[in-house]
Amino acid sequence: MEGKVLEVHRRLLAQYGDKGKPGGRDPIALLVSAILSQNTNDALRDRAFERLRARFRSWEEVRDAPVEEVEEAIRVSGLSRQKALRIQGALRRITEERGRLDLSFLRSMGVDEARKWLMAMDGIGPKTAAIILLFGLGMLAFPVDTHIFRVSKRLGLIPAKSTREKAHEILEKLIPPDYYYSFHLNMIEHGRKVCSPRNPKCQVCILNELCDFRLERAR
Repeated sequence: MEGKVLEVHRRLLAQYGDKGKPGGRDPIALLVSAILSQNTNDALRDRAFERLRARFRSWEEVRDAPVEEVEEAIRVSGLSRQKALRIQGALRRITEERGRLDLSFLRSMGVDEARKWLMAMDGIGPKTAAIILLFGLGMLAFPVDTHIFRVSKRLGLIPAKSTREKAHEILEKLIPPDYYYSFHLNMIEHGRKVCSPRNPKCQVCILNELCDFRLERAR
């Protein structure tokens, strides 16, 4: 299986390119964006995030505002009351424990400990925690979104009946950590452009002879 992962990675790099190094994005912004993304699409998530940033000058203002104002700003994303409470709850917990809105202290922990700390907050699951660690702090965690979950199952990298939580565990062990960042982004791009939920473009897929799903369809 390790050889298959390396070949998938090689082909994805050839097709979509090396995405560079992880880290560098605002961890607090990633946390808020991830909560907004729940049960909605990327376009509505981004609109809600932009409206939130336009309404409030800082994350401290978001934290301290009446919940109704936050809810109104993010209404376009759906489940706005629940998300407003989760966002403010997360921001308050960080402040209470660290004295300010800063997640850089997580770098002093191991990945598993940092993930556990993040997932103790309401609304933060394994994907959100891994996104914050990888994209915000440059720590080697592997986020599994809906595209990666689907493509990994079709390729046979994870069992067909695997849960998303289990998929995080399996793929973090299977994929070399130095590949996490590019592998994550390239798998998402491949899932959007080629390996779509319905009518995947198997005939032009660069991974077709590595794919369990294509072999099953051919039979």
